Formats: sequence, C-alpha cells, structure tokens
Amino acid sequence: MLQDVYVKVWNRAGSYDPARGQAMGWLIAVARNAALDRLRARPEARGLRRAEPMNDPEAPDPVAALPAEGPDAEAMLAARDQMARVVDCFGELEPDRAQAVRGAYLMGLSYAELADRHGVPLNTMRTWLRRSLIRLRECLER
Repeated sequence: MLQDVYVKVWNRAGSYDPARGQAMGWLIAVARNAALDRLRARPEARGLRRAEPMNDPEAPDPVAALPAEGPDAEAMLAARDQMARVVDCFGELEPDRAQAVRGAYLMGLSYAELADRHGVPLNTMRTWLRRSLIRLRECLER
C-alpha cells in the first residue's frame, strides 16, 4: 500500500497546486484516498463474502504480535536525563564557544565559516572546538 502511494505521489506530483494548500495535506489526501480505494476493493466490501468478526475473544490480537516502535518509557527517561546533562554542560562553556560547537556539530557549519562568523583565525576556531569538546566530555563524565 505504501509503495502504491509513493507511485501515485510520484506520478501526480505535477498536479499539486500550492495555492490550494500545503504539500502535507495533499500527501495525506492521496494516502487516504488510496487506503479507501483498497478497502472498497476488498471482496467483503462488495458483498461477496462476509467479513470475519473483529471482536472474537478467541482470535489472537494481530497488533500484539507487532514489535513496539520507538524507545520504551525507560529509554525515553534516560534520554531526557542525558539531554538535560548536555544542556547543563553547554552552560559551563563560554557563550561564544558553545555557539561555535552548536554551529559545527548541530548546524553543520565548516570551521572556516565559524571562524569568519566569530572573527577569529581558522586555527583558533579549531582550538576552540577541540577544547570545548574535551570540556563537554569531562562534564558528562562527572
């Protein structure tokens, strides 16, 4: 079904009109219509045979057999704690150093771009970043 939606979106991309709404809404409409078409095409939807009851207590739950998506609650709490520690450690850096680290490792800026932005020589920026990462690692190890 997902592949069918991808193909429909690919083939109909030229029919998308930004004046009529956002792209996400158009994508959702294409996926919804494809799902409805698939449901209507099922034999029981055409009255050829009766669908099996969905509330049979003896039937195994197909959803229960699916693996859980994403992290469990414990992993989410651990990640939130780790994120708070990283934020605290960033607070220990000088503001310009913290901004340079964010620029390099979160925004993907090059060392040269950061050096220009902060008005320092390229080797100074490299030193800032190296020393800042060392300080962050030391802080996180405490």
